[in-house]
Amino acid sequence: MTPFTASAAQADISGEDRLRANVYALLAALLARAPDATLLADLQSLSSDDTPIGQGFAGLKAVAARLDEPAITREFHDLFIGVGRGELLPYGSYYLTGFLNEKPLAKLRNAMTELGIERDPDVVEPEDHIAALFDMMAGLIEGAFGPPADLATQREFFETHVQSWAPYFFRDLESAEGSVFYAPVGTIGKAFLEIEAMGFTMDA
Repeated sequence: MTPFTASAAQADISGEDRLRANVYALLAALLARAPDATLLADLQSLSSDDTPIGQGFAGLKAVAARLDEPAITREFHDLFIGVGRGELLPYGSYYLTGFLNEKPLAKLRNAMTELGIERDPDVVEPEDHIAALFDMMAGLIEGAFGPPADLATQREFFETHVQSWAPYFFRDLESAEGSVFYAPVGTIGKAFLEIEAMGFTMDA
């Protein structure tokens, strides 16, 4: 899911920023749709360590090896789509106001305009979907929408449109009744956002 206009060539960025963008992109891919066989195979080569995010990667690697693609697809459907609605609603407006398509979405659209991020008209999901926001964060870091965004711009977007609600979403994903494959995705998301918030504070 990359529902935004990206430049053909991306600028050179630091190795640390490339890693950050890669984590955002991986989480976006996992939350946009159920992973296919290629992505599941890639997940089985993840490295891990004893940190909270490393333990999340270890858990994701294990469930990617243990569960088959149809089972994960069913889990994705039950969590995020369901009959009428899924167990979770991964939208900023919902977490911040209790309703979809509210003021946080309008605020996000204004920020997208200012940053030169254009929505693909064929995409039906509102822009405040967690996967879309993580795609945007990856693009801001990598320079997918123009020059790479400076840290102040990244921090403002993160604090306003991501940190304000996404940690609660990942907490809910980690503990959701239907989460098996997606439980460690919740663990990774929680830990990664903590790292990002700390990094932005140190660079402020």
